Amino acid sequence: MLRMDKAVWLDPGEQRVWRDFLRMNARIYDELEKDLRARTGLSLIEYGILVHLSEAHEQRMRMRVLADTVIVSKSRLSHQVARLERDGYVRREHCADDRRGLWAVLTEKGSLLLDQAAPGHAARVRSLLFDRLTAEQVAQLSAIMGALDPGGPAPRG
Repeated sequence: MLRMDKAVWLDPGEQRVWRDFLRMNARIYDELEKDLRARTGLSLIEYGILVHLSEAHEQRMRMRVLADTVIVSKSRLSHQVARLERDGYVRREHCADDRRGLWAVLTEKGSLLLDQAAPGHAARVRSLLFDRLTAEQVAQLSAIMGALDPGGPAPRG
């Protein structure tokens, strides 16, 4: 158990960077969410589900793998997929080799919606992030993300 008297507090510069990171992450997420909802009716999570299914072999993924990929809880994923299924964008199929398992499968209607949504989403991501950075800053950000990824390479230095 971490004792508070042993905590190594963030210095003022670290605190500023941490808070800036949180604020920018929330702002970009909110902007992307608002844009997608206005243009397509999809949430950012639902869009992510469609993207990952479109990139998967045979446009299908096991629900538990999809939850890990989209970075949501299994119950939240189940709710989102149910909504997408209700609207005809995704269907669920039982796994032949595992009676408890389910596949999420992208439908033709879902693929068409993704084709419609993707260009505007990419443009909004570009305007919120990449258009504001130099090529060198993008490379630095990529290196930072790699260093922060627990499954990525060990930090250098």
